[in-house]
Formats: sequence, structure tokens, C-alpha cells
Amino acid sequence: MNPSFNNRPRPGFQRGGRYQDQTRVNDRIRAPKVRVIDGVSGQQIGVLPTGQAIRMARERGLDLIEISASADPPVCKIVDYGKYKYEQEKKKKEAAKSQKGGKLKEMKFRIGIDPHDYTIKIAHAEEFLSHGDKVRVQLQFKGRQMAHQELGFQLARRIRTDLEGMGHVDQEPKMAGRNINMQISPHPERQRVRKFANFKHGKFINPEEEDNTHESDHDSEIAAEAMQQNGNGSVNGNGNGAVNGDAQPKGEGANAAVSDNARG
Repeated sequence: MNPSFNNRPRPGFQRGGRYQDQTRVNDRIRAPKVRVIDGVSGQQIGVLPTGQAIRMARERGLDLIEISASADPPVCKIVDYGKYKYEQEKKKKEAAKSQKGGKLKEMKFRIGIDPHDYTIKIAHAEEFLSHGDKVRVQLQFKGRQMAHQELGFQLARRIRTDLEGMGHVDQEPKMAGRNINMQISPHPERQRVRKFANFKHGKFINPEEEDNTHESDHDSEIAAEAMQQNGNGSVNGNGNGAVNGDAQPKGEGANAAVSDNARG
């Protein structure tokens, strides 16, 4: 048994004896017998007297936690209480985040929209959903297009299909005046799959090409900096604009050649 075990606060309690939560841990488990699961390996140990199960957990420096009080006998796990509570809180936060839904963004599409404009708008809608926002889609009819409402519902189905990896329709397409309205809510974060992640600056970009572009830009910056340094080096240290030592011999040689020709 860990000698420091008795000195640490009992799981489920704060110092002073106040409960942190209602989880039944160790001595708070009331059933005389429990079905025990090894929380580390996931294997079932079997039905044991509660006292024996608690001793088994403490000998390993762990805790016996009741995870299903309604079962007969109750089901308990041998785990570290702190890690167990951390995982439970993490799951709650993820569930709350997926249900919160963020802000409501509105996207407007014209019936007969240009394919390129359509892709730009879909990429924006996908971006909103990736941030956890809901998207309200409004499909707008102009003039005589109202005589062909089926075109609007076809567009709604297309939008739904293109965004199905990021969200689900929670308000089905419905006519409202001269518009068709539809609302899409984001999937939980781990379930989102982007279809237009590589659509940037109005076109699809190959990730490898984007990396090459960044490298090319970086090389250009280095070359420009080197040229600037070479240009500064052509002026002498006095700042009088005289050429440096590399250029001077060329001038002397030229003068000497002119002098020799004149003498001849």
C-alpha cells in the first residue's frame, strides 16, 4: 500500500469534508457486493465484496468508482479518480460545445448562380460551420424564375450535399415569399470533414503547390536582401560615393591602356 495514500484527500471530498460531486467512490459505495472492472486493462475482474474491491484498488494506489448504480450488482471501475473526473468533464464540455451552435450566419444564393460564385459561397459556408456557427441559406428567385420553383429545390439539394460533411439540415427547405429558406447546423467538431478546404483566393490550390509558392516567395526575399547588401557594399566607408576596392583596379587598367595608346 502506498504510505502516502492515507494523507491525501478522499476522492469526492474537499478539505473540510464537503462533497465535490455525487460520484460514489470507495467508502461512499453502499452496495455489499459490486461487479469490478479493471479501468486500466478494461477486463472484468468479477463480483467481489465491496470492501475487498476497495482494498484491491487502494493496494494499486487507485480508487473504486461506481459507474452504474442501477445494475445488480452495481458496476464499479478501478481507476484514478482525478483522471476519471478529468475525462468526464472533457466529455461534458465537448457535448455542450456541439449543442451550443455558435452564431447564425446567413448565405444568399441566386437561382442560376454562376458555378464559380457558387463555389466561393459554399467555401464560406463551410468556413462558418467549421467555427461552430449555424448557416441560414436563402435561395432568391428573380422575376420569371418563380415559375420554376423546382430549380430552387434542386439548388437546395446541391448545397445540402456539398455541406453534408460539415453539418446537417435542421430546417428543411421551405418557400417563404420569393425565397427558399434552409438552415444547417454544424456536426460535432470531431465529425466534420471539409470538402472545400483547398479553395482559396477564388480557386482550388494543391497543397504541394501552395508549399512551393511559399518557398519561392521566401527565396525571392532572400535574393532581394542579398542584392540590397551588395549594393550597399559598393560605396566606401567614408560615404563619399567613391567606388570600392574591387572597382578601382579596373579604372586604373583602363587609364593605363589609354595612356599607352596615346604614346604610340
